[in-house]
Amino acid sequence: MTTRKDDLEVEVLSLPTEDRAELARRLIESLEESGIGDFEAEWMEEAERRYAAYRRGLSTGRPGREVFQEAKARLE
Repeated sequence: MTTRKDDLEVEVLSLPTEDRAELARRLIESLEESGIGDFEAEWMEEAERRYAAYRRGLSTGRPGREVFQEAKARLE
């Protein structure tokens, strides 16, 4: 049985890269506003650096589903 979070994750990972990047930025901002994280500026710089490298062909992407499955397996 899947949870709402699992369903949402599948849907979000199917979005185009630019939409996922925008959503990630907004989620990070929401954490900052709630006081959970003060890491927004550093993370945004890193995310922008990685995205720029990807767009210039200096790095390759991996399917988000693959990345999340690997991360989940490491946590189990």
